[in-house]
Amino acid sequence: MLYALLALVSLLLTAGSYYMYTNSGGNTLYLVSLIVFLIATIGLGGMFLSGRVNQKEDIHITE
Repeated sequence: MLYALLALVSLLLTAGSYYMYTNSGGNTLYLVSLIVFLIATIGLGGMFLSGRVNQKEDIHITE
Protein backbone atom coordinates (compact mmCIF):
# COMPACT_ATOMS: atom_id res chain seq x y z
CA MET A 1 0.00 0.00 0.00
CA LEU A 2 2.96 2.29 0.59
CA TYR A 3 3.96 2.03 -3.08
CA ALA A 4 0.48 3.17 -4.12
CA LEU A 5 0.67 6.18 -1.83
CA LEU A 6 4.15 7.10 -3.07
CA ALA A 7 3.03 6.67 -6.69
CA LEU A 8 0.10 9.00 -6.07
CA VAL A 9 2.32 11.63 -4.46
CA SER A 10 4.77 11.31 -7.34
CA LEU A 11 1.91 11.73 -9.81
CA LEU A 12 0.81 14.91 -8.07
CA LEU A 13 4.38 16.22 -8.17
CA THR A 14 4.52 15.36 -11.87
CA ALA A 15 1.35 17.34 -12.51
CA GLY A 16 2.69 20.25 -10.47
CA SER A 17 5.98 20.21 -12.36
CA TYR A 18 4.11 20.22 -15.67
CA TYR A 19 1.99 23.14 -14.56
CA MET A 20 5.03 25.09 -13.39
CA TYR A 21 6.94 24.25 -16.59
CA THR A 22 4.18 25.55 -18.84
CA ASN A 23 3.77 28.75 -16.83
CA SER A 24 7.48 29.50 -16.32
CA GLY A 25 8.34 30.08 -19.95
CA GLY A 26 10.36 26.92 -20.40
CA ASN A 27 12.51 26.64 -17.27
CA THR A 28 14.50 23.42 -17.66
CA LEU A 29 14.51 22.70 -13.91
CA TYR A 30 10.78 22.01 -14.08
CA LEU A 31 11.24 19.86 -17.18
CA VAL A 32 13.88 17.72 -15.48
CA SER A 33 11.73 17.34 -12.35
CA LEU A 34 8.77 16.42 -14.55
CA ILE A 35 10.76 13.61 -16.18
CA VAL A 36 12.14 12.35 -12.85
CA PHE A 37 8.74 12.31 -11.16
CA LEU A 38 7.13 10.65 -14.19
CA ILE A 39 9.69 7.84 -14.09
CA ALA A 40 9.15 7.53 -10.33
CA THR A 41 5.38 7.33 -10.84
CA ILE A 42 5.71 4.56 -13.40
CA GLY A 43 8.24 2.64 -11.29
CA LEU A 44 6.30 2.88 -8.03
CA GLY A 45 3.03 2.04 -9.77
CA GLY A 46 4.64 -1.02 -11.33
CA MET A 47 6.00 -2.13 -7.98
CA PHE A 48 2.55 -1.71 -6.43
CA LEU A 49 0.88 -3.74 -9.16
CA SER A 50 3.53 -6.46 -9.12
CA GLY A 51 2.93 -6.93 -5.39
CA ARG A 52 -0.73 -7.65 -6.13
CA VAL A 53 0.08 -10.81 -8.09
CA ASN A 54 -0.52 -14.00 -6.09
CA GLN A 55 2.98 -15.39 -5.71
CA LYS A 56 2.15 -18.26 -3.33
CA GLU A 57 0.60 -20.54 -5.91
CA ASP A 58 2.44 -22.11 -8.80
CA ILE A 59 0.82 -21.69 -12.16
CA HIS A 60 1.36 -24.58 -14.49
CA ILE A 61 0.99 -24.45 -18.24
CA THR A 62 -1.52 -27.33 -18.13
CA GLU A 63 -3.99 -25.43 -15.98
